[in-house]
Amino acid sequence: MRSLKDTYILDDMYRIAHTLAKLFIFAFALIGIFLTSGYVAVRTGLTNTSGVIDDQSRHFLSPTKEYARFPLAHTPEWVAFRQAVAKDKGMIEAISKETGVPPRTLIAVLVPEQMRLFHSDRPLFKKIFEPLKILGSQSQFSWGVFGIKDKTARATEAHLLDTSSPFYIGGAFEHALDFKTTEPDQERFARIVDEHDHSYAYRYAALYVAQINAQWKNAGYPINDRPEILATLWNLGFEKSRPHASPQSGGALLDIDGTPWSFGSLAGAFYYSDEMIEIFPAE
Repeated sequence: MRSLKDTYILDDMYRIAHTLAKLFIFAFALIGIFLTSGYVAVRTGLTNTSGVIDDQSRHFLSPTKEYARFPLAHTPEWVAFRQAVAKDKGMIEAISKETGVPPRTLIAVLVPEQMRLFHSDRPLFKKIFEPLKILGSQSQFSWGVFGIKDKTARATEAHLLDTSSPFYIGGAFEHALDFKTTEPDQERFARIVDEHDHSYAYRYAALYVAQINAQWKNAGYPINDRPEILATLWNLGFEKSRPHASPQSGGALLDIDGTPWSFGSLAGAFYYSDEMIEIFPAE
């Protein structure tokens, strides 16, 4: 027969085990809620940035304005970026020939994505991106070196096949993003986030830009010579692309070493400067 002391000990052990079990279940529930909410946020567009509109952006980013030097040219982040993107020169030129999007325009869209990543995750930049001189590739809510959202990638694919879409760019591109497996969701993610081959990340971004260009050209407001506007619309998404006569740059607000930049203005500041002009000349 158990003593009263043994009974109390067993009761205490039972209560402790019961409490730990509840805590364990609660922790897993929180993890499940977090992962589910993240998935829902991405698929419903809740992670999209509302952004800002630049004041007097046309004056600041006028193609007739000469930029003697890019404001970030001598920062460690830019030095790392310059060396990293130069490694992809051949790939970028191939994608440009394939899509008709000039290399410098494509790099202009890439600049604010990479500068945002380099400046927002300082430990990772110091430990990985700066010493290895590689581009940052994201794999959570946004993917790859361009920070492509799943929703954006799917829309880009769909526009290639929809002849009634204002973003349709012609039959020659209908198979540009065909899948090679029977698992398109997994394949889409894998090819965009590939850290060793950025070709699909560049291809998705270039096709997106080409689709935006087609929409605005067909509406009578071509913006193929306005990289700051194209970068802004890349940042804001297809749903915010509404052709009109007086587009302004803007997009997400970036804090670069204490200086505020909009997504579009940083893209334009690079494009209209002489930075990397010997590698990616303006067209």
